[in-house]
Amino acid sequence: MEYQDIILEQQGAITIITLNRPASLNALTPLMIRELKTALKDIASDSNCKVLILKGAGRAFSAGVDLKAMNESLVGGQFTSYEIIQEGNDIASILRTMPQPAIVQVHGHCYTGATELMMFFDLIVAAEDAKIGDTHAKWGIMPTWGMSQRLPRLVGIMKAKELSFTCKPITGKEAERIGLVNRSVPLEELDKTVLELANDILQNSAQTIAALKHLYNEGIHTTLEEGLKIETDYKVQITDRTEFLRAFEKNK
Repeated sequence: MEYQDIILEQQGAITIITLNRPASLNALTPLMIRELKTALKDIASDSNCKVLILKGAGRAFSAGVDLKAMNESLVGGQFTSYEIIQEGNDIASILRTMPQPAIVQVHGHCYTGATELMMFFDLIVAAEDAKIGDTHAKWGIMPTWGMSQRLPRLVGIMKAKELSFTCKPITGKEAERIGLVNRSVPLEELDKTVLELANDILQNSAQTIAALKHLYNEGIHTTLEEGLKIETDYKVQITDRTEFLRAFEKNK
């Protein structure tokens, strides 16, 4: 499929999606959101893909939702507000349930809708000088992609309120300190760090990782007892175990 607002590339078992509107700091348009959803649905069923990476072209990951493009789409009848909201939440659902670990790398600006998108991912790596924030209140807009629920679960309710009430961005380095991202690195090391992380994941059983992802996601919002039952009851056949055991024996 030909895409206009994203670029899709394959590096072995790693699939990389690049948000590709650099002139507008990759602001999210209805078309970009729809293209991203389509690409993710295809990747989720692609057995050749073991790890997914999302990044942004140019000077930023994404400045957030392109309000002008959104309004033009609504007025022009291309999309309804419900459809735009649903497309974003569909993306969250696909990323949550796809077997592949999904990594997002963040540099430059990452605001509001882009921050919500960032939090859909399993792992987040940011440039130390990235600017990450929630500016819903600055524009009088309600969150619709889960900001009010995901952010406090990652950083705590007090810090989430501070970020959302003040609309002041934090750096990637501060985001790592408060637990919003997994790690932050100098900008010039970002691409290398994310690829190394992806390759570290590739050294392990993709089937086991998919099962672990499911168990973490299903159990995180339950009680310990409920989560333990989810783990005990979850039955999945790991068919790539033999090759890993053979490799272990060979390297002993």
